[in-house]
Amino acid sequence: MAPTSPTLIGSVRRALALLELVAEHGELTAKRLSRMAGLPLATTYHLLRTLVHDGHLRHERGAFRLGPAAPRLAGQEPGHGARLPDWLRTLGEELDAPVYYAVLDDGEVEVVMGVDVPGRPVPEEWAEFRATAHAHALGQCLLAQLDPEARRAYLARRPVSRLTPRTVLDEEALMRRLAGFRPGVPVVEREEYMLGTVCGAVPITVGGVHSAVGFSLPVDEEDRLEETALRLRARLERALTAHAFTVLT
Repeated sequence: MAPTSPTLIGSVRRALALLELVAEHGELTAKRLSRMAGLPLATTYHLLRTLVHDGHLRHERGAFRLGPAAPRLAGQEPGHGARLPDWLRTLGEELDAPVYYAVLDDGEVEVVMGVDVPGRPVPEEWAEFRATAHAHALGQCLLAQLDPEARRAYLARRPVSRLTPRTVLDEEALMRRLAGFRPGVPVVEREEYMLGTVCGAVPITVGGVHSAVGFSLPVDEEDRLEETALRLRARLERALTAHAFTVLT
């Protein structure tokens, strides 16, 4: 489940600004990048570490240069690094379901993009996704990647609320459920966010960035929910192993 219009995420724009500066100047130190981008030095270092981890930058002799993964951003590496909309569309066709990509950004759940497939449109966002992470699979998947203190901080800002008769309303019950999720294991929910819709999601943590990819199905196809979630997990494991999936933050 995802909004039909793109969500602007600050850390995406900040990371891209750093990449553009390095691409323009060839080689820059962290302090100079911080000044040129108008970012706090601590934020700059955090973004640079992530970009280096994912191969978009290299750190050599105290300066940062474009890394081996940078050409993928321009589509210069065949077979790898497809643009996110294209990658999600291909994934949706494989799963025969609309698919979604979400991240945790500054403690908030942000659904970056949803892509439908022929005959299977993305359901409408009838309740704000960032405020209802307790109810949908993507949100539960992201909250499960936080430590208990961070989860409670989120729920203090975004308390649980009833969206359907199946929504978990007890914060302690939700905390127990989230604590029980094993790393990398798919999360599924059945009509907790929207009646008539069941969803699954798989967590991804790369370079300290928490994200998830999910899908939705009509409730009359609930019998394939678990199987589709396992197929999604296997597909993501292959993509991560092949370095064909880059987390956006």
